[in-house]
Amino acid sequence: MTGENFAATGQLLGTVLAVQANFYRVQLDQEDGKMREQNPPHPPHLLHPPLLLCTRRTRLKKIGQQVMVGDRVVVEEPDWAGGRGAITDVLPRQSQLDRPAIANVNQILLVFAVADPPLEPYQLSRFLIKAESTGLDVLLCLNKSDLISQREQQQISDRLIGWGYQPIFISVKNGINTDQAARYLSNKITVIAGPSGVGKSSLINTLINSLELRVGEVSGKLARGRHTTRHIELFELPSGGMLADTPGFNQPDMDCIPEELIHYFPEARKRLAVASCRFSDCLHRDEPECAVRGDWERYEHYLEFLDAAIARQTQLHQQADPESTMKLKSKGKGQSQYEPKLESKKYRRISRKTQLQDLQELYRDEE
Repeated sequence: MTGENFAATGQLLGTVLAVQANFYRVQLDQEDGKMREQNPPHPPHLLHPPLLLCTRRTRLKKIGQQVMVGDRVVVEEPDWAGGRGAITDVLPRQSQLDRPAIANVNQILLVFAVADPPLEPYQLSRFLIKAESTGLDVLLCLNKSDLISQREQQQISDRLIGWGYQPIFISVKNGINTDQAARYLSNKITVIAGPSGVGKSSLINTLINSLELRVGEVSGKLARGRHTTRHIELFELPSGGMLADTPGFNQPDMDCIPEELIHYFPEARKRLAVASCRFSDCLHRDEPECAVRGDWERYEHYLEFLDAAIARQTQLHQQADPESTMKLKSKGKGQSQYEPKLESKKYRRISRKTQLQDLQELYRDEE
């Protein structure tokens, strides 16, 4: 059932802003507030906007329905005086991120600094690949632009345009272009990410003037549960839309499939749009008649990320294959069985006896 159908039945719809232990902070839709204004009486201050601290129905838990930050949910049995309610259903998700766990995100805002700390191309490339792997739109903001010259700014811009990105140069400290960045976030759910020290927190405080007050309110309400540790949380933007500060996205890893990695480079996608490789499973390293391999700046980054992705895939296959962690041992009389392999000593030198045995087996294989 769609959100419109739920609204037509008079049920309450809302968005999950935060998850703490077994409690879910839900902001109800304004349309529902108008509907309730005509029906049962309740405290008027809850209308702008109405917020409820909800639990999840046991039925959802039994069917394994997880409730995530960003989820559109149906709420029943509101206790307006106590600010409580119960989540009875979760609407279909338009998108979903697992690390961090958040639903219905429209875009990812990557924040980097051009100075203090200096812009590191490899680190930026790593974040961009992680963001591209989500399939969401990627917006790149470069903070502290007041610390570099106009000429340096143009050089960085030209370089990133070659990568396939049009960066927005901002300065939170001096208020440069922060309003332009805010326009890109309007009426969308945006995940903000980037390394430490680049000014993410300052940008969030600039975009959401009442953030400190709202953080205090969130902590106070969620303190009714047993745990008050803050993880992922959505904050409403003054111009519409929501912004999520997600610490889990700030340490990107190469958890993509090696064959898919090349499609996370816009400049490589551009090459593949006009040509194709000879082999369908080409990894674009040393294969003949490759349409991608060539003189483009981030090709070396691609090769390094590819090695990491292959290593991760190999590790996953070894964990999934029991024979990779077991050895076949003869028990005599024609019988044999698998036994766990002992982990090899990382810094232990191979004995001469073992080396000699390996050589003897090699000679036998050649004969």
